[in-house]
Amino acid sequence: MTKRKALYLLGLPLIVLTLVSCGVQNLFQSTTVVTIVYGSEKEGWLEPLVAEYNTAEHLASDGTRIVIEAEAMGSVESAERIISGDLQPTVWSPASSIYIPVANDEWRAVNGDDLVVGTPNDLVLSPVVIAMWDPMARALGWPEKELGWSDIFELSAADEGWDAYGFPEWGEFKFGHTHPEFSNSGVTSVLAEAYAGAGKTADLTSADLQDPAVQDFMGQVEKSVIHYGRSTGFFALQLFERGPSYLSATVLYENLIVEQETKRLAGESFQLPVVAIYPKEGTFWSNHPYAVVNAPWVSDIEREAALDFEAFLLDRPQQEQAIQLGFRPADPTIQLTSPLDQDHGIDINQPSTILEVPSGEVTSQALELWQEVKKPVDLVIVMDISGSMSGNKIDAAQDSLSQFVDLLSDRDRVQVILFSDQLYEMTPLNYLSDQRQQLQEQISTIQVQGGTRLYDAVSVGYEQLLTNADEDHIKAMVVLTDGQDTDSGMRLDELSDQLASNSSEGGNAPKIFTIAFGDTADSEVLATISDTTGGRQFSSTVDNISDIYAQIATFF
Repeated sequence: MTKRKALYLLGLPLIVLTLVSCGVQNLFQSTTVVTIVYGSEKEGWLEPLVAEYNTAEHLASDGTRIVIEAEAMGSVESAERIISGDLQPTVWSPASSIYIPVANDEWRAVNGDDLVVGTPNDLVLSPVVIAMWDPMARALGWPEKELGWSDIFELSAADEGWDAYGFPEWGEFKFGHTHPEFSNSGVTSVLAEAYAGAGKTADLTSADLQDPAVQDFMGQVEKSVIHYGRSTGFFALQLFERGPSYLSATVLYENLIVEQETKRLAGESFQLPVVAIYPKEGTFWSNHPYAVVNAPWVSDIEREAALDFEAFLLDRPQQEQAIQLGFRPADPTIQLTSPLDQDHGIDINQPSTILEVPSGEVTSQALELWQEVKKPVDLVIVMDISGSMSGNKIDAAQDSLSQFVDLLSDRDRVQVILFSDQLYEMTPLNYLSDQRQQLQEQISTIQVQGGTRLYDAVSVGYEQLLTNADEDHIKAMVVLTDGQDTDSGMRLDELSDQLASNSSEGGNAPKIFTIAFGDTADSEVLATISDTTGGRQFSSTVDNISDIYAQIATFF
């Protein structure tokens, strides 16, 4: 044996010992991976606990190390992707149980069994509430008077808006909730409206939804909506950042109010106080169920590991952590302490009435009814057809725009303006029911040419929207461009002044949603345009432009 080999063999045990002490043995240990798709509302609570659990190296009964992988996703979107097979998690934890009957119906139709078997445990709780500015709630008689959907109905029906309550300076009543086909809080809003219109707290039926009085009630409440949206968090952000002129009230989760009031009390927000209104007609819990899915891709050992993580989440220390984030623990023996108190805009003795979760069939019918009574949109689409849009860019833009139009209702009105170094009105503002086929044919014939007259195109489209839009419709514009302005007579600051100084009131002003299409688009300029109006800026590529248009469609 050579001297070098002998030294190597003598040192090998020390090397192995060092590797083991550093945890490198984990690289060679088998794992059982538990994938969880969950409602993003509890991300601040769940993600640190996932890291803590993984660090502690829990073992399954077969000796493998349990690894948790969690992804936040909208509750309705995650259900649809699981049912289609596009998403195969071990655990589904939506924001509430309200969509589980619908998911079970759709899963059973294909697989012959429920996706979620039995009643899963709740992780944390937060009631669905109407968030309202404190002075506005008090103008309606709160807290001495219980408020609810009937008050929203009356405010929506009053042509004089807040003037009917002695506050003409507040203008019109402006309301918001998310799109129920994408968001849990949107589903609960629609069902709560239906229950209130029917005068029930349980046993909502198909016959109730066919009652003209229920349909009129829902339609009147929806009349005050400024726009819809995909994310409850986005509505909370708009409410808390833009203030009462943008939104008078919106449907949120109680924990979001606690979060905002915590910031305000700490001097991090200078808005008015906001309070939780627990509708007197009843509401739903956002109960965050933990459902190990009944699917063939979940093995016995994965199910066991998932239940081990569930036990960890339901243990008292983890439940107590939820309080600090504004959630109520699922464990009823844990005392509710600050910030769950009146100082943070909530009432722990509410809600007094919990609505019964309807069957999957009735929930689906309620969503269909909402499509019939929801507020229509007057939409101006401004699209770049300059020379830089040639090739696969214009092909993708045409295809995605065509799909976008298909997502809109016949009750919506659409105008399309194309721009290069010239402006072209492809179609005037008109109902889709009268022009859908013609518009689709025109989209397929779009040709590219010339420079980029972006600012002028946005200005003209915005002015036409202000002039021609129906006051009872949502007013919005979508702008797509792949480049920077080269040919406008108007400067960006002049355009910004125009957008900021329109005569529409607060949240009722037209919203502009801008799409930076590709790397050469100026995202900062487009963000300035959208932010000025309370809209949103998106960045896209040829590969995801259809998804971006689909996200924008959720606002209408």
